[in-house]
Amino acid sequence: MTTQHKQRTGWWGALLLLVTVAPPDPGVAVADEPARGAMVDVARLEATARRAGLRVVSGERLVLVTDRPARAGDGVEDLPRIFDEAFAAWCDHFRVDPKSVPSWRAFGCLMSDREAFRAAGLLPIDGTVPDFANGFCDRNRFWLVDQANPAYRRHLLLHEGVHAFTLTLRSLAAPTWYTEGIAELLATHRLEAGHFQPTPIPRRADEVEQLGRIEALRRLRTSGEIPGLADVFATPPSPRHDIPAYATSWATTALLAGHPSHAGRFQAIESGPLDARLTARLEASDGWDGDLAARDFDAFTDDLDHGYDFGRSAIEWTDGRPLTAPAELVVAADRGWQPSGWSMKADETAEFVATGRAGVGRAGAIDLESTADGISLRWYRGRPLGRLLVAQWAVPAEGSRPRFVVVAEGAAARFTAITTGALYLKLNAPPGELAGFDGGLDVALTPVAPPAPQQRGGEKR
Repeated sequence: MTTQHKQRTGWWGALLLLVTVAPPDPGVAVADEPARGAMVDVARLEATARRAGLRVVSGERLVLVTDRPARAGDGVEDLPRIFDEAFAAWCDHFRVDPKSVPSWRAFGCLMSDREAFRAAGLLPIDGTVPDFANGFCDRNRFWLVDQANPAYRRHLLLHEGVHAFTLTLRSLAAPTWYTEGIAELLATHRLEAGHFQPTPIPRRADEVEQLGRIEALRRLRTSGEIPGLADVFATPPSPRHDIPAYATSWATTALLAGHPSHAGRFQAIESGPLDARLTARLEASDGWDGDLAARDFDAFTDDLDHGYDFGRSAIEWTDGRPLTAPAELVVAADRGWQPSGWSMKADETAEFVATGRAGVGRAGAIDLESTADGISLRWYRGRPLGRLLVAQWAVPAEGSRPRFVVVAEGAAARFTAITTGALYLKLNAPPGELAGFDGGLDVALTPVAPPAPQQRGGEKR
């Protein structure tokens, strides 16, 4: 799922002709019609496809050609309509008035056998299109290999559609992480009553069959190979990307577009040129804190799951005051990691007692409640649902990226700080289900004084 644009140097870049960029206006941007010669002639290509006997299905914004035999219920006939609905969402994201580009159309080739398209003259054989694995886009023209799974076929089509949109209407020439990340973000969707609904972070695995971005990030975390934000920003151009590269690019744009600390700034950057200096402008923008963004990215990729809710999971990073006397706090059930307001030095010891009950969702018609020990009716990530967790932000013993390392859990425990830093607490729960939780637990924290040094025995002299 690669694109053809200026940042990819050499002969690829020479093929892209620039078009007018939507102005960075705080209101609705009105894009100019693409400049003459900037887009391929869709009508001519459609005529070529019909002469070759290929199947053609079309909508307002897409002409789709395929050699795939018509099969009842395969969803191919619906793809142009879904593309049209997605196009409206992309216009909304980039603040482009769709009425300003009435003639914009894309031409897509859904291929079971590439040779059929080569023979028809619809897949160049002169080297201008690289040997792609799943999809490739040149201006408003793209190719995708047919997929057995209808949901993944739609995603792939929309991913290439985002490339076509940004290449022609936004003169895309941005770093790889943005180019692929924004295509993944804006293509991720679910169908409701057969209609496109943007879902930047999938709510459930069965809504995005075969996509596997969240699962790929989990594997990277487990293996200790998850990159940091700076690593993703440095993703090199490539005609072929693997699943981890797509997953981390998607995670980066999802964080920047959805996290309350970064969304406004990211939107402002996107309203400007989408060129090779996009990352540099982001890092130089007013209020940008690279260390904070890197920490937010690490926390996001570690806690990420379907339905992740930035509003409830965004972390308030604090240093905290030294825990030198007993303290009391409340841990909300409907939030992710929450600062205790207190910090400890490495090897200091404390203890806590948690009381109360919190609502932790429903099982059918039954409201579920939990104490700090959690409920064994359901487990999440190896612990009972609703179990109180106490953690510090640290590099885990096995290495990899920093994360919240649990130092204690349950209704009562004595623990030792593993690093110098603040204490954070939460109830164990899938981040996508926090909206269904309510109430909280009362927690009493008490520092434990170190044992007094023993005097050496011996005779007095």
